[in-house]
Amino acid sequence: MQNKIVLFGGTFDPVHSGHLQVADAARRHLNAERVIFIPARRPPHKSEPPAASEQDRMQMLRLALNGWKDFQVSDCEYHRPEPSFTVDTVEEFRRRLPFASLVWLVGADAVKDLPRWHQIDRLMALCTLAVMYRAGYPKPDFTPCKPYFTAEQIRRLQEHIVPVPLLDISATEIRRRLACGQDVEGLLPASVLEYIRSRGLYGCRR
Repeated sequence: MQNKIVLFGGTFDPVHSGHLQVADAARRHLNAERVIFIPARRPPHKSEPPAASEQDRMQMLRLALNGWKDFQVSDCEYHRPEPSFTVDTVEEFRRRLPFASLVWLVGADAVKDLPRWHQIDRLMALCTLAVMYRAGYPKPDFTPCKPYFTAEQIRRLQEHIVPVPLLDISATEIRRRLACGQDVEGLLPASVLEYIRSRGLYGCRR
């Protein structure tokens, strides 16, 4: 039986408690061996670079994942020129883990954009795309994808829908609160919050 590895990409700017809970829920639902967090240099769909440096985001991830035996972090996207495409990352992990079953996590809000992803057919041949949706919300609608994908591709997407906890946490809101000196207790792992304060990240006062 192939080991199932979940790949979780994002800016993680900063990594927060929601990321950890979503990743854990996905790992359990998919019965995966582990989740690998992959911070992006700058995703192709974002015009602005992350607020924190690559080094700071990597260190925050290392701190956040400490104690989670099924979680790892990879800086593979830091070593490639921009833009950093998902298909390039998955190809790299396919070379590293030739016998693993690879799963890439996708947010439900990104489903409508999947036909425009770089080399999407190649990506779907290399790995399984697992679409996350929040508890209490409707399941993802794949209708916008049907003119672009085969019936088999749509079937595979529909078979890998992952329910995750409904959490009102966003990195954007956390950055805003930090800059305004507002409370963020419970939204971040304590070690990450301590690091942010020690470094004065996001306008946070030391």
